[in-house]
Amino acid sequence: MVCWHAVATGDFRAVIAGHWRDVYHFGFRMCLDMQRACEVVEEVFLRAYLGSDKMPHEPVRARSWLLHIASHVLENKLARTPEVSFEMLDETLRSEATRTDFVRSLAEPKRDFLLWELKQGCMTSVINCLSPGERSAFVLANIMKLGDDDASKVLGITKSAYKVRLSRAQKKVTDYLAPRCEHVDPHNPCRCPARVGVAVSKGFIKSQGEVSLRSKPVPFGRYGSGEGNQDEPLRDVVAIYGNLPEPEPPSELEQRLHDLHEKGEWERVKARKAEQRA
Repeated sequence: MVCWHAVATGDFRAVIAGHWRDVYHFGFRMCLDMQRACEVVEEVFLRAYLGSDKMPHEPVRARSWLLHIASHVLENKLARTPEVSFEMLDETLRSEATRTDFVRSLAEPKRDFLLWELKQGCMTSVINCLSPGERSAFVLANIMKLGDDDASKVLGITKSAYKVRLSRAQKKVTDYLAPRCEHVDPHNPCRCPARVGVAVSKGFIKSQGEVSLRSKPVPFGRYGSGEGNQDEPLRDVVAIYGNLPEPEPPSELEQRLHDLHEKGEWERVKARKAEQRA
């Protein structure tokens, strides 16, 4: 059982403000779906409110505690086997001939935006081909950059078990990307400019940017030929994932969490549960 050395939490509004983006980030990478990630965030903070007497006071430990709750919520929501597979990803992005005409027809910044979306969406889809247990270990270690002790505590497993999951996850991701992705090896056949037309036509990314995994302050980077390429291939898979920016959550999510708290919805849930126990 995980021991958090719990102390009084203080203002729950500050807890929401300080950690909602981290919980969303974890949920989105695990679900690959904005709506489901929002549902995970709401349930996590409801559970955290109901058990707020157990929340650690220190921000770093509170973050781990909330992610621990999120791992339980996701365990109940996600299928035991992946909803997507490496074969499905290949069928979506690599089953048709390359289409360089599409990306050439685009003007900046739309071209760079769609290329960035494709890279981000593809990388996140790859880890969603892992089992939920392996996926969570990979996300915590390589995207959210938790150490072994913290990550194993978040998942509620021993450090040795966590390391086994992480090793398996990293091998599967590397084995898939190493012979395909230009960002691992510039000589690989799968290159974003040649695939973006297929990705848009199959709905993998949206031409109007409805699916956005980038963080706005991060520059798009330059693809295509010519000088000034800001997206030099990264040969190390862990480095590629470590450099992905956080997903941009829906702008209204934080306010919804504050409303659920301040308008008494979570307190009413707490009261109903107390009556059921009585």
